[in-house]
Amino acid sequence: MFTPVQRPPMRSFLGQMELIYHIAVRSVRKTHGNALISLLLNMFQTAMMIVGFYFTYAVLGLTTQRVRGDFILYIMSGIFLFITHIRAIAAVTSADGWTSPMMKHAPMNPIVSIAGAALGSLYIQVLSMIAVLAIYAMAFHPITIDQPVQAFGMLLLAWFAGVAIGMIFRAAKPWQPELVTILTTVFQRANMIASGKMFLANSLTPKMLAMFSWNPLFHTIDQARGFTFANYNPHFSSWTYPLYVSCVCLMIGLIGEFYTGQHASMSWDAGR
Repeated sequence: MFTPVQRPPMRSFLGQMELIYHIAVRSVRKTHGNALISLLLNMFQTAMMIVGFYFTYAVLGLTTQRVRGDFILYIMSGIFLFITHIRAIAAVTSADGWTSPMMKHAPMNPIVSIAGAALGSLYIQVLSMIAVLAIYAMAFHPITIDQPVQAFGMLLLAWFAGVAIGMIFRAAKPWQPELVTILTTVFQRANMIASGKMFLANSLTPKMLAMFSWNPLFHTIDQARGFTFANYNPHFSSWTYPLYVSCVCLMIGLIGEFYTGQHASMSWDAGR
């Protein structure tokens, strides 16, 4: 009666994939019950950030001092990766944990919750990016991306880096939730500047470059611009650095997550 049911490996794998899909759909609908409205809200936020940065550059008179090419595309190449990165961090950090009521259901586990939240975040950001690019190309100016596959790969790398960094914050959150929440917010806000989306790595002095080169997002944005614009060749950034850093952060985060799971208790928040 209580003997665990042994399922074939492929069937179990497909069942986990289906569960991750449903968690991803649930995470997309968190913003709004209607998935289309959720997409439109995300598109509006992205468009407002693009417009805000454009007018900031226009007021400062910097619209002609960047890479040769479409200036709006230059802004979007930084903002798309920045938003994807910080949304991935937020999605992973806020995914259901060990003490969540969702974990009481047998097929559910924290890894499925994390994977679903991360994929849901990527899905909504990719759709928003495609929609914004399509609207801009049809309504304002045709766009040309020199190497679109590689540029999209940098978007995926920025998302992966966000997932990996989010895993570290997530593993530490049950131990000090208030402090980790503050640190997560500070890290996301700091990336407004530290991501380097407002300037090119080739234009920085060695002293300034040292202040930004620690950030994986800085490298992915600069490399994405190298793949987007034929006239820009990044010399001071590398796509391998964020990949290695993300893999290390992911391993540390997974170790911390499983260690936290061994000490999980419903009474953790009782004194808070």
